[in-house]
Amino acid sequence: MEINKLNARILSKFGESGAVFGVGALELVKDYPELLILSADMSMVAGLERFKNTYPDHFFNTGIAEQNLIGMSAGLVSENRKVVVVAQACFISMRSFEQIRQYCGYMKFPLIIVGINAGFSLTFMGNTHYAIEDMGIIRCIPGMTIISPSDAGQALKAFYASWTLNKPVYIRFTGGLNCPVIYEQEFNYQIGKGIRLREGNQIQIIATGSMVDRALKAAKILEEKGISVDVVDMHTIKPLDTDILKKDVKLVVSVEEHSIIGGLGSAIAEALSTYSVHAPLLRLGIGDYFSQVGEYEYLLEQHGLSPEHIANTIENNL
Repeated sequence: MEINKLNARILSKFGESGAVFGVGALELVKDYPELLILSADMSMVAGLERFKNTYPDHFFNTGIAEQNLIGMSAGLVSENRKVVVVAQACFISMRSFEQIRQYCGYMKFPLIIVGINAGFSLTFMGNTHYAIEDMGIIRCIPGMTIISPSDAGQALKAFYASWTLNKPVYIRFTGGLNCPVIYEQEFNYQIGKGIRLREGNQIQIIATGSMVDRALKAAKILEEKGISVDVVDMHTIKPLDTDILKKDVKLVVSVEEHSIIGGLGSAIAEALSTYSVHAPLLRLGIGDYFSQVGEYEYLLEQHGLSPEHIANTIENNL
């Protein structure tokens, strides 16, 4: 599907974790009849009801048994089937870690693992359902690719690109319906290549997923104060695009709806540490403590992830 202003708005209403994934699956199966989708009881939540009803031989529900889900999917891949796995991000990353490590890391089976409702998406379900460590968990597995799309249109492109990659991939979907639109026209998407959304020479903000929209708004606030801000959409966490990192700015800032440990900020810190000279790094994300329970915006506010908080924190660290 080509991205234009109309399509971007429609996909935005679907949301990353909702029907947009079903739209992608319905398109993909027409060209690739070998596609199989296995779900941990997520067909309705992931927008796959229409796919399930239209292509019943291409959809299997394992129930809430994420470890079995990965094992069954790996078995199908070993028989030359192409498999997409769909489950809640918190459970597929934590409960199935050993299976993902063995089958995707060690045995290199090219599963596409879609973790929906990452970050604080599940709000009132509480800390048991918050996926704030998932990227850190998956990132330490050799050979895994990790993608965190910034809007629904990019989520669709990430899904298509993962299909042709022929490597194990974890795609992290955050947010719900009516997610912000970052791209209103067709754009080049390449796994492992960040996208520069704003040019600047004083601050570089590198954001991923749901935080890209907030980073752009924070940059606008700072720009009004005379601070030049460079903004990068780092949709791929692993492999990280190190070429896009700026070393000649006053401050590099990472922003993510994920723990400040193990995710985008940690990946950038590791990359910058290999340079003899680089700007200091400010990591913004979910703090190293368990959060309160509440509405989505409230939870992000508690961790200083509103555009205003982001802008103020950056200004105070200059």
